[in-house]
Amino acid sequence: MQERVDAFLHYMSAERGASKNTLDAYRNDLTRFTEFTLGNGGTGTIAETVNRDLITNYILWLRNNAEYKPATIARKVAAVKSFCAFLLDHGDLTSNPTASIDSPRAPKPVPRPMSTADVDSLLREPLRSGTPESTRDAAMLELMYATGMRVTELVSLNLDSLHLQPGPAYVRCLGKGAKERTIPVYEQAVTAVERYLDDARPVLLKDRAQTALFVNRRGERLTRQGFWLILKNYARTAGIEAHVTPHTLRHSFATHMLRGGASVRDVQELLGHANVSTTQVYTQLADSHLREVYESVHPRAR
Repeated sequence: MQERVDAFLHYMSAERGASKNTLDAYRNDLTRFTEFTLGNGGTGTIAETVNRDLITNYILWLRNNAEYKPATIARKVAAVKSFCAFLLDHGDLTSNPTASIDSPRAPKPVPRPMSTADVDSLLREPLRSGTPESTRDAAMLELMYATGMRVTELVSLNLDSLHLQPGPAYVRCLGKGAKERTIPVYEQAVTAVERYLDDARPVLLKDRAQTALFVNRRGERLTRQGFWLILKNYARTAGIEAHVTPHTLRHSFATHMLRGGASVRDVQELLGHANVSTTQVYTQLADSHLREVYESVHPRAR
């Protein structure tokens, strides 16, 4: 079974262009499925082992496991369905045991953007210190909020991803499905990034060659996990009570853009959403905000 899982992951990488994060999720989900299969007598061939009863029992086991939330279960079942389709296409199965099994639907969480006051507090926090790291952090936070990039897109930026001078400034990032998009960068973020490039990055590199835009104190590309810890620390020291993650800044960018009058199509393009319906969820938040403002001015409208 593990050999076929490895082949599936190679296929997803080489043929489908799956990102490292997607491959890691598939690997984790299919490892758990393999463990369940072996624990339930799955020692024969794939054709003998992977059948509808096994899949049904696996889904029931996931649902009865308090460790897994509905969204996690939906993702794990989707991974198994993709794996079974691969096995069918490559002759390991003669029929797809998941064909008549409905995929669990994960509830769509409503994004929770930060208030503009909390965003301002967060962006100011690195400026309290004058270290190379804090200068870098100020640039990262400003750039992420200015563009709505995903955290993976942010840490994957190289020096040649930026065009700052002459203006107008923009950044090119590689999104999901290896689709490149160009995002304008406003002046405050440009200033923060230029300060980092001039004053902080050379200190962190110590003459080491590096193409990555954002680097750690060892002169290596900063990781997603590293950025998450940095963000978490600044949210805490800024006294922000709301739960803040890298994606929170993306949610905030989208919501605040719509509140400022940007069109859904423009925000869709900036975020790199393949489907406009993904972007439209933010209109609910923008409309809710406008309703609150209206009611505060016209109490009888409540």
